[in-house]
Amino acid sequence: MLGGGKELLNEFYKGYNVTSLLAGNTGCQMGGWFRKEINSVDDLKGLKFRIGGFAGRVMQKLGAVPQQLAGGDIYPALEKGTIDAAEWVGPYDDEKLGFYKVAPNYYFPGWWEGGPMLVAMINLDKWNSLPKHYQFVLEQAGHLANNWMMARYDQANPLALKKLLAVGTKLRPFPAAVMEASFKAAKELHAEVAAGNANFKKVYDSLTSFSNNGYQWFQVAEVGYDSFMARHSQA
Repeated sequence: MLGGGKELLNEFYKGYNVTSLLAGNTGCQMGGWFRKEINSVDDLKGLKFRIGGFAGRVMQKLGAVPQQLAGGDIYPALEKGTIDAAEWVGPYDDEKLGFYKVAPNYYFPGWWEGGPMLVAMINLDKWNSLPKHYQFVLEQAGHLANNWMMARYDQANPLALKKLLAVGTKLRPFPAAVMEASFKAAKELHAEVAAGNANFKKVYDSLTSFSNNGYQWFQVAEVGYDSFMARHSQA
């Protein structure tokens, strides 16, 4: 990758005798399905939320109770009230599982997965044994899969969201106070992990620097253009 992310990750993976290839990306995901509205940070306290990983640890800082559930177990748990909310992916995947029937409040954005990247993991010894042109072919196949997946979600999510809204889904943005509290809690968690994990700190510092530079440009071009066009498309 031009920003050096691939090299940093593979330097880390080398310790586990694997290497990685780009293999897909869903684009920014949704914040999830909630049985009740979220109007303030206080509404997160005690909320049983199907969410895992770093995002779950951030939500835990805000008083939520993270739950680990497989995809097939989410609907019955929401229906019975065993959990209060659940995040999955986005409209295209979520619509198939019918969450709107039991948790009608659909929140955005899924700030914990602003562009989750999928990678293919390959045994390093096997990778190094391949001829260079075979390695190149596999790398290009990964790039193709990555680009195809992003394009597919960009095409499928708008159609799925229209279907969800047509059956009564209530599309809601997370309140600004919730977003700010989540950001603050996330930065605290990242600092805590970085203090005791040199590998995490190295990758995180590089990622943060790269992202901050990118946002300066996106705000000028992408955000400016997309915001203008979005207003006109809704007029």
